[in-house]
Amino acid sequence: MSAEIIELYPGNLDERKLIRVVECLKNGGIIIYPTDTVYSMGCDIFNTKAVEKLSKIKGIKLQHNNFSIVCHDLSNISTYAKVSNNTFRLLKRALPGPFTFILPATSDLPKTLQTKRKTIGIRIPDHEIPLKIIEMLGNPIITTSVKDDIDDIQEYPNEIEVIYSQNADKVDMIIDGGWCGLEPSTVVLAVDDDFEVIREGVGDLSEFL
Repeated sequence: MSAEIIELYPGNLDERKLIRVVECLKNGGIIIYPTDTVYSMGCDIFNTKAVEKLSKIKGIKLQHNNFSIVCHDLSNISTYAKVSNNTFRLLKRALPGPFTFILPATSDLPKTLQTKRKTIGIRIPDHEIPLKIIEMLGNPIITTSVKDDIDDIQEYPNEIEVIYSQNADKVDMIIDGGWCGLEPSTVVLAVDDDFEVIREGVGDLSEFL
């Protein structure tokens, strides 16, 4: 069975199509969707079977997952991660934006996403489509980049035709949101007030420090 393609473009979102995406997620579906960096793959964080399926697609053991989640806003973050006052001020300046912040996880994070590291990556992308989906769903979704690993070179496809040909038999729905970037988010370790960039991406953290 091939994935369904849904066309959604920022600035003119079709609510009927959004409802279909949300229903797909509620029913345990895996979707590919655009962000402010690259196209990502995800599911409802509270659907255990969907998270397990996503782990298999990515070729990792669930207990070793390093999935991040997309939250709707800063208040949503505090449900799933512990945020110090200094960190909150940084998040307020940098988000929405092309950053993933690694934060201490709270006990409200679903068990399937809790690992020995006791941290969780958090994103609030500056992109209307995932934020609207999360708002309508009522809780975060997972974000893991859609990428090719060819000869140890990571490439992030942004053409729907390529994404479809590589993933149509893996996921349930692919959202065509137009062109995305080719560079992932900047990952920032923020478990304390010493912020450390552990992956350079499109975001420049120095602008917000």
